[in-house]
Amino acid sequence: MKTQEKIADFRDGFPKFTQEMKRDYTILVPDMLPWHFDLLTYIIEKQGYKLEVLHNEGRRVVDEGLKHVHNDACYPALCVIGQFLDALKSGKYDTDKTAVLITQTGGGCRASNYIALIRKALKAEFPHVPVLSVNFSGLEKDSGLKMNLGVIVRLGYSIFYSDLVMTCYNQTRPYEAEQGASDKVRKDCTERLKRAFDGGGYKRFAKITKSILSAFASVERRPLRSPPTGDDARAGGHSERGEESCLGKEKLKVGIVGEIYVKYSPIGNSHLEDFLLSENCEPVLPALMDFVMYCIINNINDAKMYGINKGTARLFKIVYRWLYGKQKKMISIMKKQGVFEPLHDFERLRALADEVINQGVKMGEGWLIPAEMAALYETGTKNIVCAQPFGCLPNHIVGKGAVRTLKEKYNGINVVAVDYDPSATRVNQENRIKLMLATARR
Repeated sequence: MKTQEKIADFRDGFPKFTQEMKRDYTILVPDMLPWHFDLLTYIIEKQGYKLEVLHNEGRRVVDEGLKHVHNDACYPALCVIGQFLDALKSGKYDTDKTAVLITQTGGGCRASNYIALIRKALKAEFPHVPVLSVNFSGLEKDSGLKMNLGVIVRLGYSIFYSDLVMTCYNQTRPYEAEQGASDKVRKDCTERLKRAFDGGGYKRFAKITKSILSAFASVERRPLRSPPTGDDARAGGHSERGEESCLGKEKLKVGIVGEIYVKYSPIGNSHLEDFLLSENCEPVLPALMDFVMYCIINNINDAKMYGINKGTARLFKIVYRWLYGKQKKMISIMKKQGVFEPLHDFERLRALADEVINQGVKMGEGWLIPAEMAALYETGTKNIVCAQPFGCLPNHIVGKGAVRTLKEKYNGINVVAVDYDPSATRVNQENRIKLMLATARR
């Protein structure tokens, strides 16, 4: 009987993850969303699954990816597959009771097509390890990961809250008076959010939003240094009131846009946020919910522009109205509090995109990349790193390809496109960014 069950699990030529497996299996998750996975994985684990986000990195991980994926494949594919294989070979996991998980958006790029590459790579060394898919577009219907409407709603709330924590943290950490204070607040907020999801209080959207804002606003900041005047200016800017080093100054804001993996993943972007902080900058990351809404609105646009999937589009319209309503509410609360720069309004992003590129351009991150660059400029972040994986043709077109138009339209916008791939060294990547920062400071 046991043998028959194993054979049944290998239908279609690869192992399937069944509901019976979730009691004993560890599911490995690639380190893609360091700001969001704490909550997202926690919510899925509450359904009886055991998830572990991987943090292994380095040249060994990239080399594992190169061994199993053609080097013409984009860099995120190499990183994800390399992480999985390196972890499975580490001896830390019982590979007879381990599975791996990937997301799929249903578009014509990374998140839809990796699953075949992952299965091919696993077949060479770990043919018994199943692959699970998280998708809401009808792909991999029999993935083994079951989520009802209630779970999906909780995941939506968790993305909003994680975006808010990310935004407040990045606007607080560069200015904190006590080192580590922002990290403590981030951890405390995450634990409070977990308790809210446990107790059903996660729907108290306004209350939780205000509590996160208040928590980060309470972090003591270094006093900003005023420009020297009078005798201080003539003395070279030093004041008798105290050493200059004891005072803070407004950091150079640097936005990060690009392909979703290298935009958020510290492995994919060589720890870009940490590097910007070390260069006395304030990193500005657009919200993950913008990408979620981008995927949803693309389905609506498909029905409008091409007459396809009209029935599905009606459902997506309902979801979009709900999400956009929540986003507007969060932005309103942030504006009223007045301490932090609010999230971008998604309808404003769409309007900005229309000034640069058509919303029918939706391969990869499509029109969202130039829209985010325009929105960053509009909200005071004129210096932008456009992070692109080498080999990701759609994003090179809408990323690098839109820069000239943006520079013609927005006076003073300062964009550097940085390629991330196996052959690019971290030193070269950081030097390109340093040149951009030098230009900005001049």
